Amino acid sequence: HTLASLLLVARILIPTNERQQMSVFTDAQEEFAANYPQIAKYGWGPSTKAERWNGRHAMFGWVVIIGTLYAQAHHLIPNPTQPLNLKEWGTLATISGKDTISNERAVILIAHVHALFVSLCSAWLPLNYMDSLLLDADSGEVDEPAIGVFPKFQTGITMGAEILNGRMAMMGLITASGYSIITGTPFLSTVDLWTGGLITAGGN
Repeated sequence: HTLASLLLVARILIPTNERQQMSVFTDAQEEFAANYPQIAKYGWGPSTKAERWNGRHAMFGWVVIIGTLYAQAHHLIPNPTQPLNLKEWGTLATISGKDTISNERAVILIAHVHALFVSLCSAWLPLNYMDSLLLDADSGEVDEPAIGVFPKFQTGITMGAEILNGRMAMMGLITASGYSIITGTPFLSTVDLWTGGLITAGGN
């Protein structure tokens, strides 16, 4: 409620044209398009689509993070502490020397690699019904208008809401990572702490 109130006050106090001038992202888009028009028209560089995709990845990342924390706390990963067999997995499973990663870390790693390749396929080889990352400039497709600092408030499932949710997800990852690094707290422990133990409740 406090954040929503601050955003509302900012929208009331700051005129629309000044809010647009405050957007570093808007300036970066325009500058990049002016300096590199041949690649900017295809969607390379800072673009609204790129921000939307980054936000989607951040939101999906939170789903995976919470799922990982839940699986870890409720022992859904078999033999989590058992190290991988060096003879079976080779150097792919090594940390340093002959020490190998645990079964839990391997499961999480492979799950993330699968998600990464799905993401790459979606970005570079989208199906007809999918939203592409790059622009089809040859057919006249142009990027969406720059969102600015504060997207126009709309109710329901809208592009503005997706941008805001994506920004919050990205900021959450940055904040949680920063807290973990500064305090020396494992990342999943930070997430558990910030969610009040709701995800791990009933586990362990």
